[in-house]
Amino acid sequence: MTADEGGERHVAPEAVRTHRPYEPPTWAEDAVIYEIYVRTFAGEIEGNTFDAIADRLAYIDSLGVDCIWLTPVLENDHAPHGYNVTDFFSIAEDLGTREDFERFIDAAHDRDIKVLFDLVCNHSARVHPYFQSAVGDTDSEYRDWYEWRSGTEPETYFDWEYIANFDFDHLPVRRHLLDAVDTWAPLVDGFRCDMAWAVPNAFWREVHDRVKDVDPEFLLLDETIPYIPDFQAGLFDMHFDSTTYAALRRVGDSAPAEQLIEAVEERTEIGFPDYAGFMLYAENHDEARYLADYGRDAAEAALGALFTLPGTPMVYAGQEFGQLGKRDDLAWEHADETLRDHVRALATVRHEAPALAAGASLARVDYEVHAGDPDRVVAYARNPPSGEPVVVALNFGTEPATLGVDAVTDATDRVSGAVRADEEGLVVESVAVFPAAGPFEDE
Repeated sequence: MTADEGGERHVAPEAVRTHRPYEPPTWAEDAVIYEIYVRTFAGEIEGNTFDAIADRLAYIDSLGVDCIWLTPVLENDHAPHGYNVTDFFSIAEDLGTREDFERFIDAAHDRDIKVLFDLVCNHSARVHPYFQSAVGDTDSEYRDWYEWRSGTEPETYFDWEYIANFDFDHLPVRRHLLDAVDTWAPLVDGFRCDMAWAVPNAFWREVHDRVKDVDPEFLLLDETIPYIPDFQAGLFDMHFDSTTYAALRRVGDSAPAEQLIEAVEERTEIGFPDYAGFMLYAENHDEARYLADYGRDAAEAALGALFTLPGTPMVYAGQEFGQLGKRDDLAWEHADETLRDHVRALATVRHEAPALAAGASLARVDYEVHAGDPDRVVAYARNPPSGEPVVVALNFGTEPATLGVDAVTDATDRVSGAVRADEEGLVVESVAVFPAAGPFEDE
């Protein structure tokens, strides 16, 4: 679903679906996800952060967003980051109270917007009281909770100095973290699982079975870079598409745009089933803003890729209006309205076109670039299980490109509503979606 500026919701026609084991929840496949870095979203505010975010729910809804991913909201020692947790059962005081958090979730649910909780299981902060007990006393009951390099130095990743890795061979660690899962899962619609690759698969299977027994539609989204096919069956419903992310970055650096198709095709080549769920992103709180690195034209095309390639698009708050700093307070007063309208248009066509929904396959299509840089242009087809296919054309170049695509049946672009034709073919500025004759042969 999506919302126009008048608040009316649009529902895409449902595709014919066959239930398969471990496929993503239906709502998640066709969602638009919006990441909020909680301490920079609202800027200078009076009152609690959750109410400030709730005050912008109408705006978020107007973008066509169906799901909000909040970065960690628990007590921690390293704000604004928040991933160094000091208490797995308490909301961070600087954000508000548990009641404030629950009120925000209720407000989001009132607008049919789901909420993802950022679940951190690999480690605690070093100032966590359990680690402080363990590092100060080798006889502490918490000594076995952590992995150690030396008597006082815990195991960690990338020499991160503020965290200490848990030892998942120690059953009390699992019980503690599963208690946290039981605390927060009933409030939210899914977990974004931080550093999923660094936590034993057996633990994630426990989490999976625990939450799915209560709510089969609960979403488990893994952060794994690169993605791991073994995480598909019985662990996670959806995966960070770090491969397509990397391809988008290469294309921004002038690699051929056709690499985007190759990135999506790689999913099945390395062992994912064709129904596996992926979250598509061009930036997040850990990565530089795409616009800052590659410019406006490429940023518009990258957004087009997120909303038209197979997968669930994720927009990082501020991406929709041209924010340049990845963790700065959002510069609402300097918003680029035309870029914002571009995102709204993409979300609308993503929700309304069956050919862009879950279950629609990706296929290569014959095309010829008559004007513009061929390396900056890519076109592909999307086939719905039933109904009209579409051809998507992306142009990462700074000048419009003209394409010849025989399969296109109507030069009216579904994103802009404009007729994109001249004497040589179809004119594409950044992204265009055209009705097409098909079906196309899937790769």
